Amino acid sequence: MILVRTIVELRSAIAGARGRGSPVSLVPTMGAFHEGHVSLMRRASEEGGLSVVSLFVNPAQFNDPSDLERYPRDEARDARLAEDAGADILFAPPVSQVYPPGFSSSVEVRGVSAPLEGAVRGVEHFRGVATVVTKLFNMVQPDVAFFGQKDAQQALLIRRLVRDLDMPVRVEVCPTVREGDGLAMSSRNVLLAPGDRERAPALYRALTAVERAVAGGVHHPDEALAAGTRVLTEAGIVPEYFAAVSTDTLAPVRRITGETLIAIAARFGAVRLIDNVLVRPAERRG
Repeated sequence: MILVRTIVELRSAIAGARGRGSPVSLVPTMGAFHEGHVSLMRRASEEGGLSVVSLFVNPAQFNDPSDLERYPRDEARDARLAEDAGADILFAPPVSQVYPPGFSSSVEVRGVSAPLEGAVRGVEHFRGVATVVTKLFNMVQPDVAFFGQKDAQQALLIRRLVRDLDMPVRVEVCPTVREGDGLAMSSRNVLLAPGDRERAPALYRALTAVERAVAGGVHHPDEALAAGTRVLTEAGIVPEYFAAVSTDTLAPVRRITGETLIAIAARFGAVRLIDNVLVRPAERRG
C-alpha cells in the first residue's frame, strides 16, 4: 500500500491501473477506523483492480467546531488497518488540497438532506458531505464506491447525487457492523463515558423492538415506534429523533406497508450517535 497526500500523486498512482483497464474502487472515510470501515475496505479489495481508501476529516460537514476538534485521529493506526484490509492506496490529503485558498463552490442535494440529520445538524452538514464526495469522485474517478448502511441518509443522498449529476459511479451500501452488544460501530464510540457506553446499546434494542412489532403485524408507525420508545425510556434515553420514514424520500410514513427505514439519533453527554434498521411487514399467506 502507498500513502499519497496530493491530487497529483493520487492520479499518478491510479494511472497505471487505468492504463491496464483495471477497475478502481473507493472507500471514502474520515479515519479512526473500526471493523465497519475495514469491512468496506475488504469488500473493495474483493472487487479486484485497484482499491483506494480516502482519509479526510471533512471540516465542511461539522456544524459544531468542538465536535470537529474532538473527532478521533490516529493516521498511523489507520494506515496499518487499511493495508491489512487490502487497500492499495491511502489518500490522506491536508485540508489545503481539498479546499485550496479561494475555494468557493458547493454541492447541495435538496429534499433528502432536509429531515432527520439535516433538521438537527443544519443544511451545511449535507452540503459539506455532497461537496467533498463530489470532489473525491472527481479526484479518484472510481468505478464503484462503498458506504455503510449506518449512515443511511448519507448513502441515499450520495445515490441521489450520482443519479442527478450522471456520475459514472456504482454506489454500494454495505450492512452495518455491530459490537457484540448490538451497538453500531462508530468512530465516536471511543469517546463515550463508561456509563454511557453501557446505555448506548439500547438504541439498537429499541430498533429491534420496532422490527419485532412490525414483523408481528403492527402497521401504524406510532404503535411500532412506541415499542422502541419503551426500551429507550427504561435506559433513560431521550432521542433527538426516532422515526419511521420512506426509504426513497425520508418522508414520514402513514402506514408501514413496505420496506421502511427506522432511524434514531441520541446524545450521550457530548457524544452523538445514530443508527437505523430496515423493516418490512411479514408477507401474508393464503
